[in-house]
Amino acid sequence: MAGNRHTKTPEKPPKVRFIEVNTDRSGQRIDNFLLRQLKGVPHSMIYRLLRTGQVRVNKGRKKPHYKLNVGDVVRIPPVTLSEGTPSQASHSVRKLLSNSILFEDESLIILNKPAGMAVHGGSGINYGVIEAFRQTRPECHFLELVHRLDRETSGCLMLAKKRLALVGMHEILRREHGKSMDKTYLALLRGPWQGKKKKIKASLEVNTRQSGERFVTVSSNGKSATSIFIPLRNFPEAGASLVNIKLLTGRTHQARVHALSIDQPIAGDERYGDRAFNRRMRLDGLKRLFLHAHRIRFKHPIDDTQMDIEAPLPESLTTPLNKLS
Repeated sequence: MAGNRHTKTPEKPPKVRFIEVNTDRSGQRIDNFLLRQLKGVPHSMIYRLLRTGQVRVNKGRKKPHYKLNVGDVVRIPPVTLSEGTPSQASHSVRKLLSNSILFEDESLIILNKPAGMAVHGGSGINYGVIEAFRQTRPECHFLELVHRLDRETSGCLMLAKKRLALVGMHEILRREHGKSMDKTYLALLRGPWQGKKKKIKASLEVNTRQSGERFVTVSSNGKSATSIFIPLRNFPEAGASLVNIKLLTGRTHQARVHALSIDQPIAGDERYGDRAFNRRMRLDGLKRLFLHAHRIRFKHPIDDTQMDIEAPLPESLTTPLNKLS
């Protein structure tokens, strides 16, 4: 009996890799490094590999925020996926992001991120802003997120096109108290605002539910966080107020949890907000979180130029705001 000539030679199983960090990758977080090395691997798996010690640096375990140094040797375990590459962003998504660019030069891209789009893939999300931009700009050999925005939040989001720009921006972001970076958000809060501006200093701790969902609480065990709330306008009939929120630190869900801590949660916030208030706001056409990264001011990390970028409010926020007015 003739043998099956079409039998495929079994593929060799993937092997452990050891990568020595060069100057181009020095200063990069280990989780971001792994995302580029293991393309298509969800963020949840990256963090699990780090948590379980399957990824090691110089034979030791490292936290996701560990920053690589020249000469570090990273052990990357074999990872097999049914799909080896991230999903392709549609033409309409890539066009939307390209049309959302507020500023671009040889080092940086600043865009007005649409609400509802994650900044990166993972946890059931096939792709995010950074993956879509990498697909749109294949000629960019280096393209990384400078910082992050919640999926539900719109507004100013920054990408670095050069390693030097990324390191420079991270140095700026590490300096607190608005000395180097001024980030201002627009938010609609529950209830009328009483008095003048308020400085909120409340440490925040990130927790994880059994479902894997992250939620943040005010806790003395958390990281220090400071926000300044500046009133803009009250809407007495709607029981709401529009404010600017200046973030002097960049903690996860900081604006949302600080608003909750003063009993004035942000409109449309499904995680930390007030259900009855959200229902009332939906009647006025608000179908999302009313939080928008409106303005960002900083000194350019390469040429020291003073940058001042504003992201216009999207229609999804101007329409309900006009109804309240």
